[in-house]
Amino acid sequence: MKAAVFTEDGLRIQNVSEPEPEPSQVLVKVHTSGLNRADLGMAAGRKHGNMGGAGGIAGLEWAGEIVAIGAEVDSLKIGDRVMCTGSGGYAEYAVSDWGRTIGLPPNSMNYEQAVTLPIALMTMHNALVTAGNLEKGDAVVIQGASSGVGLMGMQIAKYLGAGLVIGTSTNLDRRNRLGEFGADLALDSSDPGWVNAVLDATDGKGADLIVDQISAGVMNHNLEASRILGRIVNVGRLGGYSGEFDFDLHAKRRINYIGVTFRTRSVEEVREINRLMRKDLWGALEEGKLTLPVDKVFPLDEVAKAQAYMRDNNHFGKIVLRICD
Repeated sequence: MKAAVFTEDGLRIQNVSEPEPEPSQVLVKVHTSGLNRADLGMAAGRKHGNMGGAGGIAGLEWAGEIVAIGAEVDSLKIGDRVMCTGSGGYAEYAVSDWGRTIGLPPNSMNYEQAVTLPIALMTMHNALVTAGNLEKGDAVVIQGASSGVGLMGMQIAKYLGAGLVIGTSTNLDRRNRLGEFGADLALDSSDPGWVNAVLDATDGKGADLIVDQISAGVMNHNLEASRILGRIVNVGRLGGYSGEFDFDLHAKRRINYIGVTFRTRSVEEVREINRLMRKDLWGALEEGKLTLPVDKVFPLDEVAKAQAYMRDNNHFGKIVLRICD
C-alpha cells in the first residue's frame, strides 16, 4: 500500500506492507486523513510520545470503512463507516483500537467532514468537561480558537451551557469568523488589552475556565484573566514550550492549573475519553450541531505541500488529505 513515511529528509511516499489488526483492533480502508500540528513536529524529526521516528507512518486521525476486525471486537463490523485516532493514518490502510474508533452518525456526513472531528471532539470534551469541570453558566476562554480544535471547543462549551464563550486569535480575518462557531466575544491574544476585555465582560470577576492552546507568552495574562478559584487547562503549546509564570499571582487567585496530553495516556484511558465524549455529544453530532470547516483538500501524493500549507498558518479549520475516493 502507499503511505507517507517519516525519513531523515521529511515525509516521503513509499510502498509499505498493509497492517494487520491485533485482536482489539480494526483495519480501515482510509478515505481521508486529517492534518494536525503534531504531524509537523514528527515530520521535522521530533517524537510525539511513542510515535514518530524514521520508518513510521504519519497521521493521527482518519476516516474510512472497516475491512477487517480483530477477534475481540464485538462493537463494530466490517463495512462500518468510521472515524479513528491513533497512528499511521496517512496511508491507504490503517489500524485503530476499537475504543478509538467511532461510527459515523447515520446522516449524510461524508469522509471529508468526518475526518475533521475525532481529535477535536475528544481533546476538547476532555479539556472542558473532564479536566476543566465545565458548569452551566461558566465564562469560558479558548486560547487559539481559530484552530480546528479551538473552533470545536467553542461549540462544545456553548452546547453544554457555558454562559459566555470567548475565543482568541491573532489574525483579524479569522477572529471575525469566531462568532460562527460559538464565540460571544473574539479577542486578540497578542494585545495585552484582552485581559481587561475579559474582566469587563465578566463584571470584573474573570473567566471561570480557560483552555489554553498557546502557553508561552500568554500564561501570566491567563492568570490575570482568571477568577479566584478559576481553572486553566493547558492543551497546546503553539506559542512555545516555556515562558514566564507568576507563581504569586497563581497562588493569590488560587487557580487550578491542569496539563493534559494524549501522549502519556493508556489505551484504557483513551477508550474512556471517547466513551464520555460520545455520551455527552453524540446527539449534537447526529443533529449536525458540531461541525468544522474544511479549509483545503490535498491528495496523498502532495502531503509535503499540505504540511507546508499548514506551516504557513493561513488556514481556517482543517486541512485534509484525500487517500482514496
